[in-house]
Amino acid sequence: MLGWLPKRGKSAQSAATAAADRLIDEGNRAESQDRLAEACELYRRAIGHAPRYAKAHLNLGAALEANGEQAAALASYERALEQDPANPYANYNVGRLQYARGELSRAERLLNEALRARAQFPEARIVLAAVLEAGGRLEFAAAQLEAALRERPQDFAALFRYAAVLKTLGRLPDAQAALQRALSVDPQSVEARGALSDLLLERGQPAAAARELERLLEQRPDWADAHYNYGCVLRTLMRLSEAESALRRAIALEPRHAAAYRRLGSVLLAQCRTAEALELYRAARASCPDDLDLESAELFALNSSESISDEALYRRHVEFGARLERAYPLRFGPFGNTRDPERRLRIGYVSGDFGYHVMTLFSLPLIERHERAAFEVFCYSTSMSTDDFTRQVAALADAWRPVAGRSQAQIADAIHADGIDILVDLGGHSGIPQLAAFAQCPAPVQVAWLGYLNTTGMSRMRFRISDNIADPPGLTDALHTETLVRLPHSQWCYRSFLPAVEVGPSPLTRNGYVTFGSFNQAMKLSRTSRALWAELLSRLPDARLAVLGVPKGRAQDQLLGDLTARGAGAERITLVPYVSLQDYFGWLGAVDIALDTTPYSGGTTTCDALWMGVPVITAPGTRPCSRSTASILASAGLPEWIAPNAAEYVRRAVRFAGERELLAELRGSLRSRMMASPLMDEEQFTRDLEQAYREMWRTWCKENPA
Repeated sequence: MLGWLPKRGKSAQSAATAAADRLIDEGNRAESQDRLAEACELYRRAIGHAPRYAKAHLNLGAALEANGEQAAALASYERALEQDPANPYANYNVGRLQYARGELSRAERLLNEALRARAQFPEARIVLAAVLEAGGRLEFAAAQLEAALRERPQDFAALFRYAAVLKTLGRLPDAQAALQRALSVDPQSVEARGALSDLLLERGQPAAAARELERLLEQRPDWADAHYNYGCVLRTLMRLSEAESALRRAIALEPRHAAAYRRLGSVLLAQCRTAEALELYRAARASCPDDLDLESAELFALNSSESISDEALYRRHVEFGARLERAYPLRFGPFGNTRDPERRLRIGYVSGDFGYHVMTLFSLPLIERHERAAFEVFCYSTSMSTDDFTRQVAALADAWRPVAGRSQAQIADAIHADGIDILVDLGGHSGIPQLAAFAQCPAPVQVAWLGYLNTTGMSRMRFRISDNIADPPGLTDALHTETLVRLPHSQWCYRSFLPAVEVGPSPLTRNGYVTFGSFNQAMKLSRTSRALWAELLSRLPDARLAVLGVPKGRAQDQLLGDLTARGAGAERITLVPYVSLQDYFGWLGAVDIALDTTPYSGGTTTCDALWMGVPVITAPGTRPCSRSTASILASAGLPEWIAPNAAEYVRRAVRFAGERELLAELRGSLRSRMMASPLMDEEQFTRDLEQAYREMWRTWCKENPA
């Protein structure tokens, strides 16, 4: 029913149009009472009286559309447009349905025509904004929505859409304001409240996000996605028991909620419950057999498991890679990239961690120091979150591409459209998975580096960057689908989050006893690591041990039981839950020797310990992820802290604990030694990696002549 259409003056109406108007009025009354078939018949009779009367065709189109007859409705709107090409409502309705059918070009033209005929037409502006948004012209879409809201400031749908566009544009404060306005119009909208909670989390306000989700769940306690989002926020707040409950509730409501299984697994890992997490993943794959992200999360967790052999772990990766590549077939090629082995190359880095994340410590120096005459740097961010570190990376890149929210095919399309020569994955099976984009091969050369210390399992990932200690020649090559490219110095290049924090004196000189410490993620605290530390405490009756990152409750109770199994008193052990960055560095300064974990070794925490003058002892294994601390120690010039086996790990820890002068000397010299080593030589590291890229490119050019 289009009762809001202007009516012609009686003096201008013929008898035919007057009769048509009477029938249209009857049709409007029938339509208002949901008697749609009767209304359609009345409108058709009106058209019989005045076949060229656009108003009659428009009313028939509206009734047909209300009755679910989209094609017939469009035909009626088209006939109205034929009779009156300047009619704003005919242009609007045809444009609106053309947009719904994906005909963006014609929809845009018609909607603009409607606005030329009737400038104050917020409905047309809202649909035009959707057309512009679908075409990627977000700034123009925002402008149309702003104009619509000036005319109709309480329009909930426009406010909600406006917030979504602003969020995509990165205007997060404005998006938040729009959502809050939308909620003032409709406080009961669970969609708007859910969107607001997502936005608050993205803006680094998880506590506020949790409050919004709690209000939402009061309204919709049966909404699985809301429980899932609440669990994610609680995970961020490290309220792990509550997060577990929320995620289990989401799964109970939606047993095939793969994302909830993935996040629940991460919650269990954060509570040192690796075996439970792996069992959960196995059960989840039975419920969600086609969810590759779920299998990827399981592979990440398996790296810390002692119940799987290196060879079996490799086979699991290969099986995953085969499934991924079947699901995402090759879509590009032959590549048109110029086959000049010495030309300037376009390097694309893909990561979900361009922000306040440990990966930024290692990627930022590289992006900053790339030789721009030889390399053009593109960064593809797959995370919605933005912070000061994100903005720093974006400013350093030659091209910044925020691709969060896009499909894996769309991400691959964006990479291919940019003409990337060498595409580098910084995540692997950790964090936000993006391997499906790599499976489509949008670039000629594809490389994995540092974000995941193992094979991806993909045949289409050509190379993996490493070094001679992390992956000694002949030791791990057979455990990779990629060709290992070993940098001559180190695969690590460290820059501290807190470069100005001071190194204090050795705690041993103050306390009179040695203090050991562990700072790795809770998932890395394996039974072997616990047994080694319990043995160490039994060998050194005066020693103390501090373990950070262990949540209170079940995780701490279990760990304390394991550590006291060899007779050490609980008073000698300090278990600390998650702390702030400042407090974390404070705890680093409170220990004399850091203890590495096995089979999943430390990375950033090892570098942080050395930065604070704390040596780290490790016993590398044969699994790639078990050798990261050994690689770092070798780069820092501390090979004597690399034990060949578990027994020697304990013996060396006992010996070093008794060498007060050595520990004091290391306390005062480690930072300067570290800064003078390859571990912090940003220029050398960048040149090494650039040379590796150049050799990869030369190989591709040789294998793929023009």
